[in-house]
Amino acid sequence: MKPCPKLSDSIVVEVIFTVLLLGLQGVRVAKGLDCLEYPAISCRKHSAVLTDFGGVGDGKTSNTKAFQYAISNLSHYSSDGGALLVVPPGKWLTGSFNLTNHFTLFLHNEATILASQDESEWPTVKVLPSYGRGRDAPDGRFSSLIFGTNLTDVVITGYHGTIDGQGSYWWDKFHKDELKLTRPYMIEVMFSNQIQISNLTLINSPSWFVHPIYSSDIIIQGLTILAPVDSPNTDGINPDSCTNTRIEDCYIVSGDDCIAIKSGWDEYGIKFGMPSQHIIIRRLECVSPDSAMIALGSEMSGGIQDVRAEDLTAINTQSAVRIKTAVGRGAYVRDIFVKGMNLNTMKYVFWMTGSYGSHPDPGFDPKALPNITGINYRDVFADNVTYSARLEGIANDPFTGICISNVTIHSGEKKLQWNCTDIEGVTSNVYPKPCELLPEKEELIECPYPDDKVPIESVQLKTCSLKSLSFF
Repeated sequence: MKPCPKLSDSIVVEVIFTVLLLGLQGVRVAKGLDCLEYPAISCRKHSAVLTDFGGVGDGKTSNTKAFQYAISNLSHYSSDGGALLVVPPGKWLTGSFNLTNHFTLFLHNEATILASQDESEWPTVKVLPSYGRGRDAPDGRFSSLIFGTNLTDVVITGYHGTIDGQGSYWWDKFHKDELKLTRPYMIEVMFSNQIQISNLTLINSPSWFVHPIYSSDIIIQGLTILAPVDSPNTDGINPDSCTNTRIEDCYIVSGDDCIAIKSGWDEYGIKFGMPSQHIIIRRLECVSPDSAMIALGSEMSGGIQDVRAEDLTAINTQSAVRIKTAVGRGAYVRDIFVKGMNLNTMKYVFWMTGSYGSHPDPGFDPKALPNITGINYRDVFADNVTYSARLEGIANDPFTGICISNVTIHSGEKKLQWNCTDIEGVTSNVYPKPCELLPEKEELIECPYPDDKVPIESVQLKTCSLKSLSFF
């Protein structure tokens, strides 16, 4: 598509005002020109609107067939510059639908995709090979609301439109133990590459919100993710056996971990053997009273390595960057780098556990011990904290290479601030004084953070444009 025309000074003022008013990131609207610019990994030659395929945005009519029909038709352009499907203003009720290659799904700011609560609109899919069973129930699982597998070059973005998972139906079934299949996720892409998910508001997912799995070259940015803090398993963003992933500028309120990095469960994850690696997380804000801002695991049996997290904020959150593993997981969590955490109202600042013992079935190997090493935290300020740290390795399999530096924690009156077993490491300039297993270096040190770049950091988004669409 051609770029939008150059704007006059008066229109530029209107554009700036509109962007500031709506709090958008990277989206420009030329008022009066019916033109919108947005950042994406790829621009598309062809475009269409959901109403072209029979879509009805009244919040009551099912649009499952309209989405499926639209994407099926637009898939024919995948080898001719790709296609973009616009979801215009309205409330678009739908069940699960699949994406296609070289495709962009774009939501207008007054558009809301509503997930159907009719189970007949949710096809079933096989359990994930690295998990061996569904998480809620051992057999199959419901397909995600927005789903895709074996895809290349897919963008899910918008002018901060909304996707509403209407999760209360599913949460109620979960609490009543009525699920025969695992709940759907909101967005899931499998065995895919060159994926962008950005500039959207996601609310009330039935379970996890964003789940890229067995995929690479992923950019997730500018998401607002909201779920009640007592909703079950509403993790925000879960890269799972993924490589080269960039997560930035997201705000998450969740009933579970805001971000959880995973790579398969016990013997199934060990056999599948696909790690999560080369992941960068930055400028994250999290609220999760019962879970972590960032969790590594607990399903990590394919391995997790080279995770870099910086400029992190958590408020009223149980823990900051937490490692969760257990006997039977095998594999490793290594080369983890965290710097710049601002924390307020936390139960734990540092939390690692080797006894997170949920297993898919009795077939796990009790000799499969995880290797946890090279864990680095620096530049942390925390206020209103109950405990500074709970660090529990595994007997005869200690967590090693832990480095913590330049940390100030304002805690409550709990006498034992650092509870440490089966760990090894060092600290520098840390208050309150750490446990004996983390002795303080006499000379000041700074825990490492890599200077090189993860490859996905070098990916520059293009400026794409939408023009002459009457709903602007």
